[in-house]
Amino acid sequence: MARQKSKKWSDYLWLVSATYFTLGFFNIVFAWLGVICFMIPLFMAVYGGGKGYCNNYCGRGQLFLLIGNTLGWSRRKVAPRWLSSKWFRHGFLLFFMFFFIQMIILTVMVAKGAENLHQTIHLLWTFDVPWHWAYPVEIEPWKAQFAFSLYGIMLTSLIVGVLLTIFYRPRTWCVFCPMGNMTQLICKLKAR
Repeated sequence: MARQKSKKWSDYLWLVSATYFTLGFFNIVFAWLGVICFMIPLFMAVYGGGKGYCNNYCGRGQLFLLIGNTLGWSRRKVAPRWLSSKWFRHGFLLFFMFFFIQMIILTVMVAKGAENLHQTIHLLWTFDVPWHWAYPVEIEPWKAQFAFSLYGIMLTSLIVGVLLTIFYRPRTWCVFCPMGNMTQLICKLKAR
């Protein structure tokens, strides 16, 4: 009989991702916690942790493993090779950065009063989905705008990652994840 691998505390980090998305669904202010998801991997890569965050501590990656392996929702098919190609990974990083910069510009415009607060989530890079129920506590409009925009980016990547987990293997998203790609680029620069 095969011995089951004992669980580590990091195997439960999927709860962090699940909690983030649940809290943000009901109160968009919690979307600001997503900044931590951006900063920790970059901080670890810059200060010697390499891709340790992606490999061991990413709650989203753990969630994909839970969905694909534990729940058995994955077809476990090999993803097309182009998803892990250098041109696609770097192209997707540029695509992601375009939307991230657009998010910052919109936030600044709301802060300056040149644009009104959009109480929507920009989903799948295409659709503006009304999300007004998640704004129960009024904060400065620019802070709310940043939260709505960030939650849209995070939710979009979650949906894409879950779909890839179902159609291919768990963590297929991870082969071209913008954060993983940035940490890898940082590690390569540091190795020079």
